[in-house]
Amino acid sequence: MRKYDIAIIGGGIGGLMAAYRLKRRIPEAKIVITERGNTLEKRNCPAGKNRTCVHCKHCSITSGFAGAGAFSDGKFNLGTAYGGTLGEELGEDNANYYISEVDEILNEYCTSGIPKVYFSNEELKLKCLQNNLRLLDMNVKHLGTDNNFITMQNLIKRISEDGTELLPFYDCENITESGEEGYILHYANGEKITSDKIIIATGRGGANFVSDFCRSFGVHMRSNYVDIGVRVEMKDIIWKEFSDQIYEPKILYKTKTFEDRCRMFCFNKGGLVSAENNHGIITANGHSYAEPEKKTENCNFAILSSIRFTEPFNQPTEYVESISRLANMIGRGNVLVQRFGDLIRGRRTNDHRLGQNTVIPTLRATAGDISLVLPHRILTNIIETIYALDKVAPGTANDDTLLYGCESKYYSIRPEFKNDKFELVDGVYIIGDGSGICRGLSQSGAMGIYVADRIADI
Repeated sequence: MRKYDIAIIGGGIGGLMAAYRLKRRIPEAKIVITERGNTLEKRNCPAGKNRTCVHCKHCSITSGFAGAGAFSDGKFNLGTAYGGTLGEELGEDNANYYISEVDEILNEYCTSGIPKVYFSNEELKLKCLQNNLRLLDMNVKHLGTDNNFITMQNLIKRISEDGTELLPFYDCENITESGEEGYILHYANGEKITSDKIIIATGRGGANFVSDFCRSFGVHMRSNYVDIGVRVEMKDIIWKEFSDQIYEPKILYKTKTFEDRCRMFCFNKGGLVSAENNHGIITANGHSYAEPEKKTENCNFAILSSIRFTEPFNQPTEYVESISRLANMIGRGNVLVQRFGDLIRGRRTNDHRLGQNTVIPTLRATAGDISLVLPHRILTNIIETIYALDKVAPGTANDDTLLYGCESKYYSIRPEFKNDKFELVDGVYIIGDGSGICRGLSQSGAMGIYVADRIADI
């Protein structure tokens, strides 16, 4: 078996930033990044012009080096107002320091143009407050999907040149102890490696892996929020006032019927809706490009209803997955799409009505009825939120607005850490979305650098 000083499970932004920093702090260390997906250059979604998911074994959108963020539109939040709770864990000043470190590294490897920075806007904040909405804006740097890809490509190349070994299609199934050898990592391809230290950077898709590890090693876990809802698509001009000034509006709404929290986030100006294969479950997402010629006439964003389960229920991930599977069953293995007007009138969308729609769908989804999928409470929350958003961006609640279901985000566990190094057990650390702390690129990358510094200081 190959032996390493540090093994990083997952090649997303957190794992990459950890490896980058470690090689600068401990250049002699033997480091490997193992990734369940492909290399960045070979990640290619075969959906192509058909705009529909073909159910690959390893989804190139969600898996592979540079992680799920590789094909995002490259939004990096320059602060801690949203995107996770790293500010609470490290203190605002320390968290912002590490976020600025991520920003500096990205600037160094962004060779395809100067990213645009969008600043907060007090007038839009007031407009939202006057309509019982809370705008969570802060300074945002936007690379765009194309520039983001090139930046990640340059960063990965440098990490490889520094001596870190990169292993694609190494899907870690479990970890066992090995006495003096440290830990043994067992992979689906039959390979095993040993390492003194491990950084778990599996991202949101690795929630089950993290749960299994914690159960095996006796790490206490507590339930975290899960979010489930829809991806919303409409004409881009409807949200132009917001997107021109702050680029990505993130808005919270407390529903009147159930007093639940709903959030609008992941806004894509001139973007398109995409499908993701999450371990055989097809869900909706969205992204946009920086180049004007690649933009569409639409914008899209997620509306998600947040749920925190209490005892005795302890399977929030399985709950969300079951709803998404139901959507796939009704959609014949595909994402569902429904016109908002049809949803309100209690009828399913069919191909004829979809073909007459003024908002042309950018994802080839199955026309149907999401009310057959989403629980009453969640669907009520989403409808209320759309009407609330319509007050600040009139046209949001138009009949022709499209809803794609389902979109889900689950951070089902929050492990108890041994210390402020995010150490689970001796020599095993966790970073990024899989930790239950981060919900975005900036904080995931910052957490990777922070843990690398703690390891280097030992």
